[in-house]
Amino acid sequence: MDRRTFLKSTLATPVAITVATAGTGFLGAQCAHARGIPASAFPGLPKDIHYPGPPAGTITTSITDLYKIGPGPSSSHTLAPLRIASDFRSLLESLPANQLAAAERIAAHLFGSLSSTGKGHRTDRAILAGLLGQKPETCDPAVMDALADESRHHQISIAEKVFTVGHDIIVWDRVEHDFPFSNTLIMTVRGKDGTELVSREYYSTGGGFFSWKEQPVQPRGKPVHAYGSMTAFTAVAAKTGKALHEIMRENEMAIMGCTPAAIDAHLDLVLDTMLEGVELGLREDGLLPGPFEFHRKARRIHEQAQTMPGPDAFMQLLSSYALAVSEGNAAGRLAVTAPTLGSAGTVPALVYVMHKHLNLPREAMRKGLLAAALVGFLCKNNASVAGAEVGCQGEIGVASSMAAAMVAYASAAPLAVTEMAATIALEHHLGMSCDPVGGFVLIPCIERNAFGALKAYNAWLMAKNEIASQHWEDLDRVIMAMLQTGKALPAAFKEMGTAGLGMTMVDC
Repeated sequence: MDRRTFLKSTLATPVAITVATAGTGFLGAQCAHARGIPASAFPGLPKDIHYPGPPAGTITTSITDLYKIGPGPSSSHTLAPLRIASDFRSLLESLPANQLAAAERIAAHLFGSLSSTGKGHRTDRAILAGLLGQKPETCDPAVMDALADESRHHQISIAEKVFTVGHDIIVWDRVEHDFPFSNTLIMTVRGKDGTELVSREYYSTGGGFFSWKEQPVQPRGKPVHAYGSMTAFTAVAAKTGKALHEIMRENEMAIMGCTPAAIDAHLDLVLDTMLEGVELGLREDGLLPGPFEFHRKARRIHEQAQTMPGPDAFMQLLSSYALAVSEGNAAGRLAVTAPTLGSAGTVPALVYVMHKHLNLPREAMRKGLLAAALVGFLCKNNASVAGAEVGCQGEIGVASSMAAAMVAYASAAPLAVTEMAATIALEHHLGMSCDPVGGFVLIPCIERNAFGALKAYNAWLMAKNEIASQHWEDLDRVIMAMLQTGKALPAAFKEMGTAGLGMTMVDC
């Protein structure tokens, strides 16, 4: 049976596939249709090599969860630790007066890649900033810069109890550990005699998300349209006749209890932060902070693009937009997790293209962000967006996939083409390791954002010019491949900075 005949037959006669489990997020599922290549085409393959079907479950992630604003350079190593420290400060504020009065010393124990590369990601400064009362969305970059001085100590007042904090409260603990998440941070408060009074075991799970051990489930509303996979989302769209952005908006209102105006306000904040990040980065030059000389290049690339012929000029302009935001993120500027800060330049580069080159109206750009959010939700819930969990394919790969879906849908592409654009972009980042040199978000992170943007734009062009029914891959399958690949990557290639470029770029 040839490919075209098989596609026609499977689309005409849906095939149900039932599985038990297939890794994180891929639970027992009923597959409404099989789009993959039939096993009969590969008689030599082992019998257990097959796709077990799309994941089950219901996604209740919010747009405000995914698109968070905070200081760079890393969402998992900077933004999440700042949020964690802020949460721990709130915990201390809620303690009974007698317990707080007995408290003497705060400590923060970092494990996994937080310990391995936290210095380069300003994790220590982020923790101090959170304890000092800084909030992610308004964190002053000057405060973060000042916190680089390891000789200084700072006093914080919590319900009239004064604590003294400095870099000596940071404990760079074990890289190898048995905690359930690679990026683990334990915050403690001890009394004068060293007795532990309060402790909370936190996990930074990627994209600025965090949780803690035995955290109670936070009540949320139920989505109007339940889905846990792209396959299920497509079925919802077909059944209800609603467009992607309508489904996303209705779910957001039901889950968060918010109004359409509140959704638009957050989307506009995200868009404005991204656009401002591009424009600021294109004006700046000089060195980026780090232990080795690293020059900004966005401004020069942008200026040189003005002298180049059309196609070459556009490629360089697009690259400069991504570089601009990524360089700002590396300098500790505010950026948007899309899905992470390490990949904070890819989606904004396409946002700037939509704004400046395609001249799309604001509402179309909002719809595009909602399409990108759908991709981010699926990747976050069914695999991971953390470099420490699945490598850079979960950061730049997902960012490129989100950006491809965004520009496709904002340009009025139908759902099938939007999915195809996202699928193509993600597929061609599979296997990308996370190997930051020295643990800094400089090499290769900044340039990877530019290449992620270029791949996203090309994925959109390919998707809109292809025949959707002839495309084999779908987004659920590629997300599962990303998860499987990420699990197989050695730990040294997942944000540790001790292998790949993290090793070969360092002279003896």
